[in-house]
Amino acid sequence: MVTDPGDVLETVECAPGAPSVVLTFDDGPHPPDTDTLLDVLAHEQVRAVFCLVGEQVVAHPDVVRRIVDQGHVLGNHSFHHHDMQEWAPDQVREDLQRTLEVIDGAAPGAPVPYFRAPFGHWGRAIPVATGLGMRPLGWQLAVGDWDPPGVGELVNGMTGVAPGGIVLLHDGGGDRSQTVEAVAALIPRLRADGWTFAVPG
Repeated sequence: MVTDPGDVLETVECAPGAPSVVLTFDDGPHPPDTDTLLDVLAHEQVRAVFCLVGEQVVAHPDVVRRIVDQGHVLGNHSFHHHDMQEWAPDQVREDLQRTLEVIDGAAPGAPVPYFRAPFGHWGRAIPVATGLGMRPLGWQLAVGDWDPPGVGELVNGMTGVAPGGIVLLHDGGGDRSQTVEAVAALIPRLRADGWTFAVPG
């Protein structure tokens, strides 16, 4: 079964005259970048969605607890960040359940309402994720912070965001210090332009 793109959440509703944006971070937790990012978000009083990779959860359960304690939302981003495009449903289910189990081990009882497929390759994963109680989480804008264009270009890349847009960024998968710097610069800039920050309901 191939994904119906309409099943994937890419935007959220905005109140009239108050455009909002959703910041999401993939591939962590990954110290020290996730810790520094959490400092920035706490200072700015912004909530975000963290799509967690299971093996990183096992390595850094304390950071997962901090994410939850600061009121952020969790997403399941698979156990090893492998491409699931050609996986059978049973293989997808085993992977997602394993990831849910280690998240619960790190932060018992924390809800995981979203699933984001590695590389955005959904394959047969949507009905499996839905069956496990998770909504597929996509994005309206991918900033491209896996390349090193510099902080200025990362910030300028946000000009493509639409009201209610879900933005894909990364706190893991490599050195993400420039992403953290960009987020620290971006939040005040967007606020000055009248934007607010939201998480999916």
